[in-house]
Amino acid sequence: MSARPSAADAFRAERIKLTTLRSLWLPPLFAVLLAVGTTTAVGAVLGGRDRSITDDPGVGVFYGLNFGQAALVAFGVLLLGQEFNTRMLDVSLTAVPRRGRLYGAKLAVGALVGLGAGALGTAGAFAGYAATVPGAWHGPAFARAAVAGVLYPALLVVFCLGATALLGNLTAAMGLLGPTVFLLSPLLAGVPGVRRVVQFLPDRAGQYALHYADDPQVAYGHGTGLLIMALWTALAAYGGLRAVRRAG
Repeated sequence: MSARPSAADAFRAERIKLTTLRSLWLPPLFAVLLAVGTTTAVGAVLGGRDRSITDDPGVGVFYGLNFGQAALVAFGVLLLGQEFNTRMLDVSLTAVPRRGRLYGAKLAVGALVGLGAGALGTAGAFAGYAATVPGAWHGPAFARAAVAGVLYPALLVVFCLGATALLGNLTAAMGLLGPTVFLLSPLLAGVPGVRRVVQFLPDRAGQYALHYADDPQVAYGHGTGLLIMALWTALAAYGGLRAVRRAG
């Protein structure tokens, strides 16, 4: 690597970390397996009996994503968080002194892996759902939901990476983001009154874009939901950049 590593050098270094550290490449793999496997299993067992996953095909197709996103959160946190906790960030900064460049390389790797996981998970989930609930997966909203299914994991990973940078600690980020996305947010979404606020959280807004049917209790459209999540992601990424630049 040159004395003044370029953005391509920084990206290459992060790619090598990803492919050589099991803690980094296993979570996206688990996310895809959980998303596809759970959707297929639920479709096979409940597809003919539970109308909640057939009346709105988006709910059935992306049912497994509710579980797979926990692994995506872990991946987004680990991309940067483990370097905070082990002080390996100092080593990374020795190799890539420009903090913004190092952080940008991590964002790029996270986004690309998220897109890959989203593409594989979405394709597999649609295939599994179509095989177990024939004729129920298509419709006028198919293209929009499929695009959202690819983008949602990438946005979630980048959001979690940015939030981890803001917190500056792996344990704090994992303890906050994991339970919030996987447990607290879905529970609060079912509480009358509170739902009006919770629907604007990044995961709630992004997941609404995966649905086919309109929900009269949601204050925005499906496409707007993805834009809301993208805004949260941009804010987290920018806040993380400022935090990384200030870190000692």
